Amino acid sequence: MVRPIRLRSGQAGSTFIFLAVAMAVLAGCEPRAEQENLLTKEKKLLAAGKELLTVDFQDGETLRYKFTSSRDVSLDWDPEKKQAKRGRSSNEKTSESMEMVVSYTPIEVNPFGLTTIKATCESVRTKRSKGSRGDAVESLRGKTFTFTVGPTGIIEDYSQLAALIKEVGEKAFLPGTGRGRIKEPDMIGDFSSTQWFLWNSVASIEKATEGVSAGQSWKSKLPVPGPMVMRRAREVEYTLDEIRQSDKGRLAVIKSSYSPAESVSANWPPMPYSGSMQMRGTFGFLRGYKIIQLQGQGEELFNIDAGRIEQSNQQYEVQLQASIPFGLNVKPIITMKQNFKMQLIR
Repeated sequence: MVRPIRLRSGQAGSTFIFLAVAMAVLAGCEPRAEQENLLTKEKKLLAAGKELLTVDFQDGETLRYKFTSSRDVSLDWDPEKKQAKRGRSSNEKTSESMEMVVSYTPIEVNPFGLTTIKATCESVRTKRSKGSRGDAVESLRGKTFTFTVGPTGIIEDYSQLAALIKEVGEKAFLPGTGRGRIKEPDMIGDFSSTQWFLWNSVASIEKATEGVSAGQSWKSKLPVPGPMVMRRAREVEYTLDEIRQSDKGRLAVIKSSYSPAESVSANWPPMPYSGSMQMRGTFGFLRGYKIIQLQGQGEELFNIDAGRIEQSNQQYEVQLQASIPFGLNVKPIITMKQNFKMQLIR
């Protein structure tokens, strides 16, 4: 596949050229006719109002992002309102949030292929409305991992991130209870969701080298993390809404909308834990989570000239139906209002 690259400001503005042309100039062995054909294709692409959205890194330039994940959870133990008739509420409400700063430093830049990035979790802080115990995800402070990413935003090597997710997962269990493995509430799923899908909006474009134009849409999937142990997904439809001019460069405004997904993808993050366990707290009594409703929207500002995300915001509401073991004929309803934010900071 011919991969696009971007020449930086001061070299050739923000014009795009194709890898095959760049290699031909360096090697001097590409037939002139082929070069002209590729350049003609590029000119037609730009003339048609299409943009090539590629992820770029510069030697010695560290990017720092602030991530925030927050959710309000309402658990209705008695959806048929039997208790309400007796003057009692069946709703239980909780909230939790995670705020972290992660820096990304390129340690081997290859604009023609894979770039190696070192990620450092500079800070992690969680807050929960019920319970004051620390969250296992906070053990990520100071942790690092490397990964490789291509120009189209597709991460090729997740191995260190996957190992780190498993390592942190082991810290979610209470030590020495004598009653088996008791898992504390944690937000590890929120961490893995933010890191595994960093450039999902760009990486999910099926024919990236053909560019995208304003009004064009494409689809993907993203996780639905929560306070319970489950693996659920949401369908995402991205739309390039407009190209906006700013003092930081041209910004691609990418809108997104969400709906329930029937399945997760095979190459998603590993579950942080495995084997038999008992979850501590309310969600230790529930099983069989099924999405019955999900809707929401988001917006991302992708800097076309710099090849990076400036900010992103995702909001959605999901309703899940759960079951209670021991043959009880009750189907609790959980409503989660979720907000993910990502902001480039200096």
